[in-house]
Amino acid sequence: MNYYRERVAKLAAWMEETHVDLTIVTSPGNVMYLSGFYGNPHERFMGVIVPRQGEPFLLLPALDRDKAAGKGTMPVYGHSDTDQPIDVLRQALELKAEDMQKIAIEKTHLTVSRLEQLEADFPGAVYANAEDRLLTMRLQKDPHEIAIMRRAAKLADEAVRFAAAQISVGRREYEIVQAVESFARQQGAERMAFETMVLAGENSALPHGVPGMREIRRGDLVLFDLGIVWEGYCSDITRTVAVGEASDAQRQIYEAVRAANQAAIEQVRPGVTAAEIDRAAREVIADAGYGDYFSHRVGHGLGIDVHEAPSMHGQNGQILLPGMTFTIEPGIYLPGVGGVRIEDDVRVTDSGVEVLTGYPKELQIIDLA
Repeated sequence: MNYYRERVAKLAAWMEETHVDLTIVTSPGNVMYLSGFYGNPHERFMGVIVPRQGEPFLLLPALDRDKAAGKGTMPVYGHSDTDQPIDVLRQALELKAEDMQKIAIEKTHLTVSRLEQLEADFPGAVYANAEDRLLTMRLQKDPHEIAIMRRAAKLADEAVRFAAAQISVGRREYEIVQAVESFARQQGAERMAFETMVLAGENSALPHGVPGMREIRRGDLVLFDLGIVWEGYCSDITRTVAVGEASDAQRQIYEAVRAANQAAIEQVRPGVTAAEIDRAAREVIADAGYGDYFSHRVGHGLGIDVHEAPSMHGQNGQILLPGMTFTIEPGIYLPGVGGVRIEDDVRVTDSGVEVLTGYPKELQIIDLA
């Protein structure tokens, strides 16, 4: 559990340097990063409270208090549905309002109504943004985090393997989704990292399509996109298979995407930029004649949140550092015809790259015999 103490200590050191009297961390991902507890408070308040003077604590709905106790290393306070959480926070701090001259919050997460409550309880305080500091802390995963992410990736590999085995003509997309998610839970997944996608035929050309009643047919491309949460960390994998047979056109776009995926992976190492990774994949697809059909960035950061920094797009000059983890997921989507996406989870090592996901990427044609 020392890593939670170390993380809070780093945040406290930043507070000392920037003269922040109080930091309130409210996004579920950052709450877990600092406390070890991941929860969804819905409309209720949940936050890690770090005073410059005093002991940090976790404040969350009373109904989650027992579940949170023992997850990390800090005291846990609960508030009831009839409490004003900011009042409970102020009382727990045992500090005078005038002692709070500068408060750091997550500006993209804290609601306006809660900010107004803070302003009423701590009049005269100015507000700083804690998000940049937390983002920097989370960018480079430590060995403990990487070990968890390796396991999450292996579970994703197994879920894709299971999904491919579920394909049969006449089966509907949503039926396979249900089977895959049940399998993942049986294998120990805490939850799915996002809504599982199984998209057949023309639906596979929708990068964020919604599985439905579409029946699988011979000659379809079927795209699987799923993620597993293991000990609070996410994996995210996409594979595309052909049903029964693959046309020359399908093989062509598949091989272009596979080459783009590999080209991007080969570029990953410390010192290159996120934009260079995107460019490596995009050039391969453009050279194959499908540049207009690759409609999204090449990937996104991955960790406690399934989408976090760094954003792997062509305008991001951020330099890659050891310990950064992100996806590489080029795709080609032909409207009304079908699409291919191949996605891996990768880690920047001291000298290159480690690919965490391992499911094969050669075109798999599902045998219907």
